[in-house]
Amino acid sequence: MSIAKKLYFFIVSMRPKQWIKNGFVFAGLIFSRSFLSVKPVLTTFFAFILFSIISGGVYIINDVVDRKKDAMHPKKKTRPLASGKIKAGEALVFAAIVLGAGFCLSYILSISLFYILVTYFLMTLAYSLKLKNIVILDVIIIAMGFVLRTVGGAVAIQVTISPWLILCTTLLALFLALNKRKNELLVLSDDAAHHRKILEEYSPELIDQMLSVVTSTTVMSYALYTFNAGKSYYIMLTIPFVLYGIFRYQYLASTKDMGGSPEMALLKDKPLLIDVILWIITSIVIVWLFY
Repeated sequence: MSIAKKLYFFIVSMRPKQWIKNGFVFAGLIFSRSFLSVKPVLTTFFAFILFSIISGGVYIINDVVDRKKDAMHPKKKTRPLASGKIKAGEALVFAAIVLGAGFCLSYILSISLFYILVTYFLMTLAYSLKLKNIVILDVIIIAMGFVLRTVGGAVAIQVTISPWLILCTTLLALFLALNKRKNELLVLSDDAAHHRKILEEYSPELIDQMLSVVTSTTVMSYALYTFNAGKSYYIMLTIPFVLYGIFRYQYLASTKDMGGSPEMALLKDKPLLIDVILWIITSIVIVWLFY
């Protein structure tokens, strides 16, 4: 196999499509009105790249750990490590290089961001090795990963992030994580526990009950955040976009088998993509004009 081909498989193992999740780092930039200056924009973009590098390294480690189970999964079996296109040893070496570079660059950019990234790495590594098999804690850890992205983007440009925004991020991430678990149960059916041990602790009924709580509190928390932003009530105009986005995603998860991959749902479903873009544009305009 050529070096270029092997490098391609290494990059694929870093799951570039999932780097969309790292877009949460831009929350602090938008809601602090820092996007009007070039330096914070560039700094946040670099923070996005660094989170993508670190998360990509963790994805490789996770694929090394789960490669045998993934080989029997109907969708994951095509991953480079699961399919045997690259070896576990060389993948770990590549991951170590990538992670080392990411941590060094983050230390140069911002010592606070460096600490956030180290925390994110240790947490996600613990998740890959052990915590993903502990019921309820597994989805909470996934949610905390999104919170660290949001906080990381804020500390990188040295702005204070609203506790309301952290709460909304946590609840939205729980919403996505629970939908992911539900999708895995439905797709894998009777073999769910065999592919992922934690799935034997869940049932569609239990997850539906959890989702009913999380979905309603997500909408309510975001609404209260817009009411209490303290700068402009015009931000309430973004509530319909949030409502539509959540309901649209639930529809995709329930009828289109897209609940297991929010990044693919966003990329493949035009109504959801348009809704997210409109929410971003509306939020930026309101913050720009009225904050």
